[in-house]
Amino acid sequence: MKTRFPCLSPSALCAVAFATLLLSGCDNLKEFTKSSPPTSSAAASPAGPATPPPAQLYDKAVLSAATSLFTNAKLPPAGSPAQAKYPLVIDPLIDGMTGAQSVQTKSMGIRLAALMRERYPQFDVQEFSAANVAKSPLVLIGTFTGVNAERKTAGSREAYRICFALADLRSGKLVSKGLAFALPDGVDPTPLAFFRDAPAWSEDPATEGYIKTCQGTKAGDPINPLYLDRILAASVVAEGIEAYEAGRYREALDFYTSALAMPSGDQFRVHNGIYLANWKLGRQQSAEAAFAKVVDYGLQHQRLAVKFLFRPGSTAFMANPALSGAYPSWLKTIARRTGDSGKCLEITGHTSPTGPEPLNERLSLLRAEFIKSRLAQTSPGMDKRMIANGVGSRQTMVGNGRDDASDALDRRVEFRVIGC
Repeated sequence: MKTRFPCLSPSALCAVAFATLLLSGCDNLKEFTKSSPPTSSAAASPAGPATPPPAQLYDKAVLSAATSLFTNAKLPPAGSPAQAKYPLVIDPLIDGMTGAQSVQTKSMGIRLAALMRERYPQFDVQEFSAANVAKSPLVLIGTFTGVNAERKTAGSREAYRICFALADLRSGKLVSKGLAFALPDGVDPTPLAFFRDAPAWSEDPATEGYIKTCQGTKAGDPINPLYLDRILAASVVAEGIEAYEAGRYREALDFYTSALAMPSGDQFRVHNGIYLANWKLGRQQSAEAAFAKVVDYGLQHQRLAVKFLFRPGSTAFMANPALSGAYPSWLKTIARRTGDSGKCLEITGHTSPTGPEPLNERLSLLRAEFIKSRLAQTSPGMDKRMIANGVGSRQTMVGNGRDDASDALDRRVEFRVIGC
């Protein structure tokens, strides 16, 4: 059997940032100068780098983006004068890289609802529920994303990009956009309990569609079909997350189970939710079965990031963090499901940007090798179908350097399906 070893350069794996460079040229300069008028020095000189959009204080940035969104909205014709208000629901705002809801995105959603009630009475803000979504209202979505000095999602994050979009479910198009950049002062990016407790992360079409609908679009563009096709299930998932946040785990489990039964309900956060609710309810066997579905989903989508939390500077797991008692079960399930699938894995360790990068790279590799050895102990046949890699902090998803719950995904161990 042949094993493929990946390139270990900084460009080997990219979780968060992409760039494209376009080059052009010109020949026959002599003939050109005879037949063409001289150009000005300004025209002849290459354009300098674009100045990054300025970042404002957080409150001003939110107000700026919201004002642009609401005042420039190209709304469809209203009904009768007695029904001139536009029903509107807010699909909870998320981090534009991880898809997580945070303390800050939740407070931002509350503020937007209050702002509409105070200043924009043409909008009738309603609960984001399946019953309301079925009536095809306007939907407000938004992302809150850490960016660097060049306003890109890489390296050290120095500001936050605020993106708002207003979508009309009846026409299937965006009717308005709002954009601003906020300084990080006073921002609390701590994930809400559901996302903080979630054991794993994977690329999810539902979340991808949400982000693509908000980012890189303009008014008049169609709603991304990945989002449009899954919004009804998303409303049920949102109710499940709200119940989990309130500690109503039995109710949360009912919502997640209902969502899974829907045509578009096979979403990664649904599987995470079923696992978490069962774990909180003390149903260990059901939780293990749910985690197997989490692993299967990740393997199917070629990528699964698991939040194994290690002691600082060590390959030993942290003592008694939330859910750490499940680590042996997680490892056993990953080994078993991967073994049964016949797939080969690249196991990659990641770190947050704290500390010297050479040390981060070495530590991330040691942690990946530790996980690899644990999987091999559980499933000996897996040893020759795995390779370990460490990339340090080159592929941060959050990048705020806080080393707390807000950037736990930066310290993930990632499993990627590779060719055998």
